[in-house]
Amino acid sequence: MNIPTMQSFVEQELLANYASMYRFAYSYVKNEADAMDIVQESAYLAIKNASAIQDKRYVKSWLFRIVINTSISLLRKQRHEIFEEHASEQGAEDTYADFDTMEALDILNKRERTVIILRFFEEWKLQDIANALDENLNTVKSILYRSLKKLKTELMKGEVCHET
Repeated sequence: MNIPTMQSFVEQELLANYASMYRFAYSYVKNEADAMDIVQESAYLAIKNASAIQDKRYVKSWLFRIVINTSISLLRKQRHEIFEEHASEQGAEDTYADFDTMEALDILNKRERTVIILRFFEEWKLQDIANALDENLNTVKSILYRSLKKLKTELMKGEVCHET
């Protein structure tokens, strides 16, 4: 009888969640190539460190935590490179259509954006988000409600009330 190893279980979860991980990484970096790099680096780190997982129930949360950390690391590295080069123009940067909601997400800090994306774009339960972010459930709820209020305020800007 062949018992699956934790590494093979992690590999299965990677394959099952690849598209979600990509969308999540893309929401951070807003660039297809960078998002692909993040997912590949995250997959490498997950497989390399699969033996660190003790409980299969937390593999998905663990994978997304790796994606979050890898995304933030890439953004920091890019910011550092830009400052180092004193580059004020980025002509090679990809341009994508701006949608009000995606644009509004930019007003949120990283924690707020992460909670919103996991809750509404990836349809995670609040407890799963709390596990992934290593936060208390009530803290995640507070972040969610505060973020929604910010988004509502941002999306309502410029709307005119036509009452007579």
